[in-house]
Amino acid sequence: MNNHKVLCVVGTRPEAIKMAPVILALKKEPFVDVRVLATAQHRHMLDQVLNLFDIEPDIDLDIMRPNQALTTLTARLLLDMDGVLEAEKPDAVLAQGDTTTVMTIALASFYYRIPFGHVEAGLRTWDLSNPFPEEMNRVVAGRLSRWHFAPTERARKNLLKEGVRDEDIVVTGNTVIDALYSVTEKEHDIGVRLDDTKRLILVTAHRRENFGKRLKEICRALLTLVEKNEDIQLLFPVHPNPNVKEIVNGMLGGNQRIVLCQPLDYLPFVGALQRAYLILTDSGGVQEEAPALGKPVLVLRNETERPEAVDAGVVKLVGANHEKIVEETQRLLDDESAYRAMARHISPYGDGQAAKRIVNKIEEYFNRVST
Repeated sequence: MNNHKVLCVVGTRPEAIKMAPVILALKKEPFVDVRVLATAQHRHMLDQVLNLFDIEPDIDLDIMRPNQALTTLTARLLLDMDGVLEAEKPDAVLAQGDTTTVMTIALASFYYRIPFGHVEAGLRTWDLSNPFPEEMNRVVAGRLSRWHFAPTERARKNLLKEGVRDEDIVVTGNTVIDALYSVTEKEHDIGVRLDDTKRLILVTAHRRENFGKRLKEICRALLTLVEKNEDIQLLFPVHPNPNVKEIVNGMLGGNQRIVLCQPLDYLPFVGALQRAYLILTDSGGVQEEAPALGKPVLVLRNETERPEAVDAGVVKLVGANHEKIVEETQRLLDDESAYRAMARHISPYGDGQAAKRIVNKIEEYFNRVST
């Protein structure tokens, strides 16, 4: 009997990081032939993660274009995926998260009546415009999924609230913790010259809802923090999107204690997480990774679809408000007990075994349909 074919789809760096443990776990199994589709929604940042985990795409759509509109991206992805699914004829498709890549492959799989498994299912803010367009992407992908691989019990409850059958949900933990634990046995070089005598604040900001005025507020808060604290240094890997790069470079460039650099590859970024005193971010993945490393996180958003770490007291929402960012960061810099309360090495997002649980569910399904 021929092995079952599973198509694993990745488009961005976070997807590659979170799908790599699943792809590698599937490749070890004799019951499945794994095929990897890269849409390359983020070209360079995707490639370096796939290279790190020694994953070579079988199909590469190379979809990235400068400043591409969401409508254009969605249309091009759907058309290209139509050809891929027609040629590949997979028995199942897996993808992770909330990007346009994920939403379109879920829809294309639905059209071809191919069962789709959504990794990191059930994250919700219950506001379709925040984050935009990610909340819509994951809601649509969730509606079209055959299997919902929820990272937490709260995510499972969100899916049940939307009418998903309990037997179609598996609480797996988050595969980002699988990936993180696989590389944190040693300290990683950041590859950026920093002042070791100063406390490092790692900053990332790239979400669409923070473009424009909100990003300027964030940058103004960073300047205030540097002015008020001579013992800190900021490291800000700047996203290549012109909406981010132009504002950040324009407002923060030239400050000796604000180090702006290109986006870091995965291992150097893990090294930056390890080295950081605290983190300011609007990234979802960082909210999951940093608490596992004992690093306090202040989230530059008003809402989060990852409330578990907020509830645990190791992540706090500060929005894109100058006063709030400065106040909460200063508190962690000045109050040692407040800092210790947030630096507790808590991992509410998994134990490093999420990929194994996903593979077990897929194998169970194929065993059932083969009998």
